[in-house]
Amino acid sequence: MKKERRKFSAGFKAKVAIEAIKEQQTVHELAAKYQIHPTQINTWKREFLDKAESVFSKVSISEILGQGFRRILGQHFRRILGHFPSAIIVD
Repeated sequence: MKKERRKFSAGFKAKVAIEAIKEQQTVHELAAKYQIHPTQINTWKREFLDKAESVFSKVSISEILGQGFRRILGQHFRRILGHFPSAIIVD
């Protein structure tokens, strides 16, 4: 019988990463507390710190997802508001 992989929410990962950054407990203590491998905690901590700068960046969601997202979103709204095409501004 194959063991199913556990899936962790982004909130849980952030919580564990922040606890690891605080260093009030060792990574091994946190691993025992949350029943996670220490390497996984270090990975989440590194990923959290690597992406921390993006919290303060002024990049829009459409720039992150690309022009295709804006086009698809525009098409979706045109379908919903078909008789008001001028209400949607999409480049």
